This record gives sequence, structure tokens and C-alpha cells, in this order.
Amino acid sequence: MIAVASGKGGVGKSTVAVNLALALAAEGWRVGLMDADVYGPSVAMMLGGGEQVQVTDQRRMRPLERFGIRYISMALFVGGDTPVIWRGPMIAKLESEFLFNVDWGELDCLILDLPPGTGDAQLTITQRVALTGGVIVTTPQAIALLDVRRGVRMFQEAGVEVLGVVENMSYHLCRKCGRRHEIFSHGGGAKLAASLGAPFLGELPLVRELREGGDTAQPLLAAQPEHPAALAFRAMARALIERLQASVRAVG
Repeated sequence: MIAVASGKGGVGKSTVAVNLALALAAEGWRVGLMDADVYGPSVAMMLGGGEQVQVTDQRRMRPLERFGIRYISMALFVGGDTPVIWRGPMIAKLESEFLFNVDWGELDCLILDLPPGTGDAQLTITQRVALTGGVIVTTPQAIALLDVRRGVRMFQEAGVEVLGVVENMSYHLCRKCGRRHEIFSHGGGAKLAASLGAPFLGELPLVRELREGGDTAQPLLAAQPEHPAALAFRAMARALIERLQASVRAVG
């Protein structure tokens, strides 16, 4: 069970969670993806949410499946413009339902796309399940790193290992001049990983195709598997698998 977290909104955490799940599936893993962001769920939009969630004879929810991964999201139960106006106990109850009352089937990995911040949803998950570890998503600028460090501290206090750091929007390659532009600075993710003693899983460019894939329910890794950003996700998935396998060997 791997939590993808940021501590700050707007850094592309859900984009990373979706494409990382697809990259793990491309490596042969059976992957589930749980959208733990109740107030701002986006996984269903990125993967497609037109189907109705079915219920088994045992009254368990059956996740949707697309591009070879299974997923569940609050957005599958409410309209696209319907706000979720819930207090903390309701959030905790829904998270528990998604964790324990969804018929995930046989999985090698369940990715949890956490909401930004360190609130009820994060506490529910870190307290009720044994997370294998967390993947931290950040952008390079200092203000993002400040908030992300709070998310890291939450994992540390809960005894959850940081499996790696991803730097999103690391740079932009101009289509006209071909030059690389570091719009949001550069290198903050690598420095954060070094300070944590955690692996730096890699950097992702700021590219239109990655955004378009999320907007049209055609994630980049599924739609353009040879795109440089898609190949970067595949490399991250392989690095994450190696880290997980090393942890298993160490325990064994």
C-alpha cells in the first residue's frame, strides 16, 4: 500500500498517482488506485468515470477498471459540480469504506492518492492501515517544498517510510526554440530527497500532453507510452519496485 502525497495542492499529485499506477501495471503488477481526496476528487476524470459503481452480493463495492488498473473515487458517486460538504467523521467513514468495503480482488499494489494537507483523510489512512510507504510529489520552488516537508513530517510521525520523491513541473522545453526553461526553479526535489535520505525517483517536465491526457481521460502513459514523460514514469516505477523488493529482502 503506497500513499502518494504532497502536503500542498496544485503540484500534480493526482497526475503522478494515475500515471505511476499505470506504469506499475505496465511492469506487470496488478494495481488498484484509491482516490482519497473527498473534497477534490480527480482520479475519475483522469481515467474516465461514466460507469456506475456496482455492488456485489456481499454488499461490497466493485471498483471500475480501465487501462488495466482498478480504481474508486468519490467522483463516481456525486455529480461533477456537486460540492462535498462533510465534517471530519464523515470523511473518515468514507475512507474506511474505500479501504475495507471495496472488492479490490487480488492486487500487488494499492496506490492511495491522498489529498493535500495533513487533515482527517491522511490521519484516517495512516492510523487504520499499515502503509508500505509514501511517494512525495513536489514542484521545485521553495514555497512548495515548505508545505511538502509538513507532509513528510506527518509520515515520519506515523512511522511510514518515504519511498521516494518526484519533482513535477521541473522544467519546460520550448517547442519553438528547443531551449529548456526552469520556470519554477529546479532541483528542489532532489535536495529534499537527499535531506530525507530517500531516493529521488526523478523529474517530470511541464508538457501539454501530460495535462491534456488528464483532461480527456486518456492518461499520457496509456495514450503515448513512448512519450519522454511516459518513459520517465516507467523509470520511476522500476525504481520504486526495486526499493520495495529491497525492503522485502531486508525484512526477510
